[in-house]
Amino acid sequence: MRIVFLSFNYSSDVRSPAEWIERLKFYIGWSEYLTKEHTVIRIDQIDYQGIFTFNGIQYHCIDAGGKNNYLPWKLFRAVRNLKPDIVIVSSFMFPLQVIQLRFWLGSKAKIILQHHAEKPFSGIKKYIQKLASRQADCYLFVSKETGTSWVSSNNLASEDKIRELPEVSSDFYPIDQISARAVTGVSGSPTFIWVGRLNQNKDPVLAVKAFLRFAECQPHVRLYMIYQTDELVEEINKLLPKNPLLSPILLVGKIRHKDLLYWFNSADYYLSASHYEGSGTALCEAMSCGCIPVVTNIPSFRTIIANCGLLYEPGNEESLVSALKQTSHLSVADKKQYVLKRFESELSFITIAEKFQQILDSI
Repeated sequence: MRIVFLSFNYSSDVRSPAEWIERLKFYIGWSEYLTKEHTVIRIDQIDYQGIFTFNGIQYHCIDAGGKNNYLPWKLFRAVRNLKPDIVIVSSFMFPLQVIQLRFWLGSKAKIILQHHAEKPFSGIKKYIQKLASRQADCYLFVSKETGTSWVSSNNLASEDKIRELPEVSSDFYPIDQISARAVTGVSGSPTFIWVGRLNQNKDPVLAVKAFLRFAECQPHVRLYMIYQTDELVEEINKLLPKNPLLSPILLVGKIRHKDLLYWFNSADYYLSASHYEGSGTALCEAMSCGCIPVVTNIPSFRTIIANCGLLYEPGNEESLVSALKQTSHLSVADKKQYVLKRFESELSFITIAEKFQQILDSI
């Protein structure tokens, strides 16, 4: 079977195959497993043109006119010339292009739309989105509940086409905590880690307020916050003790991605306060190292963690304080093993590939 992954998005800041592979690594790991039985091809738009192969996948980088190209005929010709059996379109944000894609492919090839954290359109775009969804044979969502909400809001045509599939995974792995802490210098018992931006959606201010309250009765706990952007860092600093040595929360800032392996393995719990997430990349990475999730009760997180962590209501400080207090009654060692089993059985790259094959067999 010939499977083509197609993106209509233009990533102008990526200028080489190596950069592109690094950018995609969370998403492509599972599709690399498909190459054992299928021909797998990606068509992307970056600031590079050419064809290269990496881990069995053929990458076709094409200049199709850049951003907001509503008539990307160069892409359509490239897809059609490949004679695909399956085309997986990344994102629901390109309904006009999907409608055209069906015209170019005819009825034989199957089209799958994969949710990529975007929110549904409103107004007239909603109806174009729904029309485009009629051209697809299947919709992939991390959580079926999210897909159902799109149908309820009249953005998608059929609930029967929804399939549940994790979008991302992790190539991190568990290592001995003592060895990891020798690298990071992390201390505390238990230790929590935050990895994410400091923006309103991630709600770090709520997380900090709740953790400070929790730490009042747990003097040895620590929260290490790693972040790529620092929009709310000044507001957070105002909440922390003026003497850093007295603070249970340490602002680490930005670190190299590969070093997260040691940070996740240094921690006992992963903390998130997100109001909305499509995939949960950092959550998957944390779980691959055995971090116990303490995360918001949103559809994607509910699906990802199942029963291996603690959920609380987004935006609710009291709910988070309650969840943090529950950690005092958990066996960290036992719960970590449960998290690792959950990751291997439901969230690993090879498991996602197997689930995707089952989806192919069903459509």
